[in-house]
Amino acid sequence: MSSARREGSQETTTTTTTVDGNGSIGGNSHPPAPTTMRANVTTVSCQRLRLNPNNEHRPDNYENLQLDFPNSIYSSLEKYLPPNMLVSSRDEKVKFMTDIMLRHLPHGERSRAQRHRDYRQKIISNYQPLNRELYTLVPTLCFLPSFLKAINENTEESFRSIMSEPAPGIFVFDMLQPGFCEMMLSEVDNFERWVGETKFRIMRPNTMNKYGAVLDDFGLDTMLDKLMEGFIRPVSKVFFNDVGGATLDSHHGFVVEYGQDRDVDLGFHVDDSEVTLNVCLGNQFVGGELFFRGTRCEKHVNTGTKSHEIFDFSHRPGQAVLHRGRHRHGARATTSGHRVNMLLWCRSSVFRELKTHMRDFSSWCGECYCEKQEEKKHSLDALRKRLFKSARGIQA
Repeated sequence: MSSARREGSQETTTTTTTVDGNGSIGGNSHPPAPTTMRANVTTVSCQRLRLNPNNEHRPDNYENLQLDFPNSIYSSLEKYLPPNMLVSSRDEKVKFMTDIMLRHLPHGERSRAQRHRDYRQKIISNYQPLNRELYTLVPTLCFLPSFLKAINENTEESFRSIMSEPAPGIFVFDMLQPGFCEMMLSEVDNFERWVGETKFRIMRPNTMNKYGAVLDDFGLDTMLDKLMEGFIRPVSKVFFNDVGGATLDSHHGFVVEYGQDRDVDLGFHVDDSEVTLNVCLGNQFVGGELFFRGTRCEKHVNTGTKSHEIFDFSHRPGQAVLHRGRHRHGARATTSGHRVNMLLWCRSSVFRELKTHMRDFSSWCGECYCEKQEEKKHSLDALRKRLFKSARGIQA
């Protein structure tokens, strides 16, 4: 059967059961009674997702809905729906996609996800935003003209025209308007004050940071979805396609704070992301340099660093750093002042599924690359020896 035939196909199973007059199921040793009846025909319909996305289809807008999963996942998954589902109403598509995702989510994960939704809803219902214009992404308010121009042109040349690549796989560029940085800082301060006044116990961004806030938890998830989909994914498609940059479909957005009475530094680690955007929001500070030590797959994450992988970088407000999540890094101590960074961990469910079936990550893992080069060297050496031995045999 061709893939086109398989995609969007519908499996139908029809079961017919014959029941004899005394209620016994047909097939026993007694001859059937003259009176027979046919049980109701049971039809089980199981719709399959497409094997490949329909990239010509324009997904519905799910931003104004309270959903079980990130809005962007629904937009991405819709392209894989069978043809007859594409013409269904948005509510029907939401139900269909949610059912699929819930079936593949373990019960414990479903319970945890529900608790997190309840937690987030409690915050959103009680917290009063300070800068409501932050919650809907207005590109001209948020981004510098040079960045917007590069995104609109949407070519590798336009991206590279505003970026530097001081080390392989690390891209640095000016991104945010000063006014946007100030609004984000004041919004975070306002949220922290609300937390202090209400004694509300919040979840911190990750296990390594004791300070900071998850932006998604107080209503900025839709804005960050737009940031990822419209501005980070196009760039990642060009520079990080080998780790799912073209299929980023969910995110974890947060701010971290360093300085006096805050976190001081950040230990050596990798991010739970395919692509990470790290933007400095401010303020005045000394120290806090980022240090990078090579990209590694899970198998090689604790291997040594090679000299050419060592790179240190000093951040300044409004400036963005974009890198693979598996690029090992950390932050040195902020010795004075107050430093706040906004991070967006961008994830690809497609790549994560593909990765479970992959063994070779040499296109981005430094250690896998070295191992592959070593294997090639051994293979060439073995070939030379065989050829040399064969040549000597002919001469003899």
